[in-house]
Amino acid sequence: MSASVELENVCADFGSFRAVDNVSVTINAGEFFSFLGPSGCGKTTILRMVSGFISPSQGVIRIGGEDMRNSRPNQRPTALIFQNLALFPLMPIWENIAFGLEVRGVDKKKRRERAEELLRLVDLPDAADKAVSQLSGGQKQRVAIARALAVEPAVMLLDEPLSALDLKLRQHMRAELRAIQKRTNVTFIYITHDQGEALAMSDKVAVMSHGKLQQVASPREIYDRPANGFVASFVGENNVLTGTITGESGGSASFETALGTFAARLGPGAGKESKLYLRPEHLRLTAEPTAANRIPVEVTDVAFEGNFISIHTRDATGKALVSEARNDGRSQIPERGARLFAEFDADQAVILADGTPARKGEPA
Repeated sequence: MSASVELENVCADFGSFRAVDNVSVTINAGEFFSFLGPSGCGKTTILRMVSGFISPSQGVIRIGGEDMRNSRPNQRPTALIFQNLALFPLMPIWENIAFGLEVRGVDKKKRRERAEELLRLVDLPDAADKAVSQLSGGQKQRVAIARALAVEPAVMLLDEPLSALDLKLRQHMRAELRAIQKRTNVTFIYITHDQGEALAMSDKVAVMSHGKLQQVASPREIYDRPANGFVASFVGENNVLTGTITGESGGSASFETALGTFAARLGPGAGKESKLYLRPEHLRLTAEPTAANRIPVEVTDVAFEGNFISIHTRDATGKALVSEARNDGRSQIPERGARLFAEFDADQAVILADGTPARKGEPA
């Protein structure tokens, strides 16, 4: 069972401060949907409004088409997994999982059967009688998920549940969460500040800043077609050039900067005073000039990153630019001090409006 979630013109005010500013979005039933943004952007407040622990100052939240304004948290078809997991240390694992069923009056035999069924679902078939202290961080995450699924929610709400794990375990748990969501078909609403988590797991991503939605799209579209400068900067790395649009033709423009004039795609909302954004993987280094979009540079550093190598350069004005080369044995990695040309294609650079306005109660 899963349900859609709709937010219509939702705001959350705390005194004069607006934490969530006029957010409207539809999350489809069975979707893995992530709210992504920096700390303080309003994403956790949205989660708590969906769960019923906070009431919107204005606007409507619907779950499965039903208005939630008069529904308390325990009356909503949702389950919330907190960042600290909140497992009960004195209960064996199966009782942790079945706690919600006990509250609902389900008898012990059925509770145990349901807990063991869910432990198989999250790949912990032999953990029923273990103590919480006997489990690893990743196993505790799976127990928290099983406990939430025990009450058969239509919507699972997850508030940065992987933030306390080390990198390798986080990467493993991304795949686990995605697999569990696909097996159960429960709607997942996931809160994170980690772009890698959001891009790797989600069907749709909503990028937030200053309480406002900046863009809602698939992970690939968020990365390849950012709606504005904030999205481009927050999701992935970018080389950013400041300048002025001096001419437009169709979906392209000429962009004049201190480094020269370049051709690039014209992004949504771009005005005369905008910025040019270019991903490091789209900036190539050549010994001889081969493209119209080129900047003479000197290599200042070469950083080994594992599966790729970051090559740091600067131009004659001191502007730093970063390119990436795959660590596949075929890439030519320049030495420090090498003088090269940094080149890029017009369709791989985008001119975007810069920044987002301050919200109510926040300094501009």
